[in-house]
Amino acid sequence: MGLTDMVEIATTTNITTTKKKMSIQVSLNGLSFCILDKERQEIEYLKRFDFEKQLDPVKVLARIELIIEQEPLLQQQVEEASLFFTNTLFTLVPLDLFDEAQAVSYLKFNTKILKTDFIAHDEINQELVNVYIPYANIINYFFDMFGEFEYRHSLSVLIESLLHHKTSEAPQAYLHTHLQHYELIVIQNSKLIFANSFEFETKEDFIYYLLFTFEQLDLDPEVVELTLLGDITKNSKEYEIAYRYIKNVSFLGMFHNYSFSEAAMPEYPLADYLTIKSLT
Repeated sequence: MGLTDMVEIATTTNITTTKKKMSIQVSLNGLSFCILDKERQEIEYLKRFDFEKQLDPVKVLARIELIIEQEPLLQQQVEEASLFFTNTLFTLVPLDLFDEAQAVSYLKFNTKILKTDFIAHDEINQELVNVYIPYANIINYFFDMFGEFEYRHSLSVLIESLLHHKTSEAPQAYLHTHLQHYELIVIQNSKLIFANSFEFETKEDFIYYLLFTFEQLDLDPEVVELTLLGDITKNSKEYEIAYRYIKNVSFLGMFHNYSFSEAAMPEYPLADYLTIKSLT
């Protein structure tokens, strides 16, 4: 997955007896934790921690340590763990053209790369490679905690999950929001047509990037179906403006078969789409 010895580190075996899996979402704007009891297929812990402002990876790690110290359920041993990073430090490359030795070259055109940055990559459906920069200090922390675990980029998780949906011959657009950014995915005939991430501050920013992408891809807002997921709701300004300009707007339906403990019951499950899908 990565391009350094950290790949070998991430394959060290951690033997536990608990039939549980934990998924963790890490971004510079917040964190999410989810724990699944695999035998009962019940999510027993699901909690999100949004930061008051964007932090750097060192301060994010300090928050992780504090949260785990304060949350007893996060201190338990688990059989499996998966970590995924949400950031805009990525680029997609066709698998046939991917050369691991050139990973830095793929990123340098749209991402500022520091000498200390660790570069990783995910293979997606045997067709694409997502090259990205994770946060090495956070990977090392969870290695000390779990031993063996998987880490990926959130866009990889999102694309793979949506490609498994039944699609038609017509293009279908999916928009996943997380705080002040969203990923826009377009799929046709079970093939990825477009995938990118956009940061926005206002609802006008939000709709501008969406309509501009539709225009560039020659997608008709009167025809194309737009499916929403993530933390966008019918009460949000972003939904209101999308509904104004896009004729066919809907929310993603049921996407899992898990039950929830009373303490973990989410108010809006789509806001935790990636955290829950990472359990599969």
